[in-house]
Amino acid sequence: MAQLNDYGKAGLIGVLTPQANTTVEPELWALMPPGWSLLNARLTSDLATIEERLVDYTTKFAETAERFANAPIDAIAVACTGASYLIGAAAEDRIVAETEDRLGCPCLTAAIASVAALRAMGAERIGLLSPYPDSLNARSTAYWQARGFDVVEKQGPDLEEDAFHPIYAMPGAGVLRAYERLSRADVDAILMLGTGMATLGPMLAGADRGLCPAVSCNVALAWACCRAVGAAHASISHWTTAPHWRARATTLFPNLAT
Repeated sequence: MAQLNDYGKAGLIGVLTPQANTTVEPELWALMPPGWSLLNARLTSDLATIEERLVDYTTKFAETAERFANAPIDAIAVACTGASYLIGAAAEDRIVAETEDRLGCPCLTAAIASVAALRAMGAERIGLLSPYPDSLNARSTAYWQARGFDVVEKQGPDLEEDAFHPIYAMPGAGVLRAYERLSRADVDAILMLGTGMATLGPMLAGADRGLCPAVSCNVALAWACCRAVGAAHASISHWTTAPHWRARATTLFPNLAT
């Protein structure tokens, strides 16, 4: 690990975030363990549709990460799940391997991190808490099945159709209601999909109320990056039950307090 100044001595994550996503940075800052820091770069595309832009992002992982120049990045976190569903698991694995070879450090997509988190939780039968429209839901289900999980149930909050973005403007209260409904299903764990949906408040409430174990893609991504660098907090249960990030998250965002 390269020498840093006072910030990020435990680890420095380079985060790649979709261009209009307003959730990744605040959630990852809230999740960082003591001594960790992050830099962010935006994945951009001028293609016409969301689906086209998501696929376009996958061609730019290494190029975007190279904007960090010679900053001593320990791991690259690709905070975008929709792209993984559209290109499929095999293409995702290939692109991630190529990015790691080019940059010389671990690279984790939010989807790959979520696979690792679910496996660490011992989950086989999963419920998906999805903010996606039907078109992307179908691709999402196929992705998780291809990764070896049995998708038993899906629930989702109402989309904010009149907002600047139907997912990024989605409030946590609706996510929590969907989480409560999914907790009644016969599943091992619940995966809160997408990096743009607000998940930290619902996860805190679920831990307090004894709901079905859940992990969000952002929590999985932060955990997997820290684990890849050798962080002390390697247990996924430490991240899903929030002992190290609850106080930080509720200080930064008091509305999350339950």
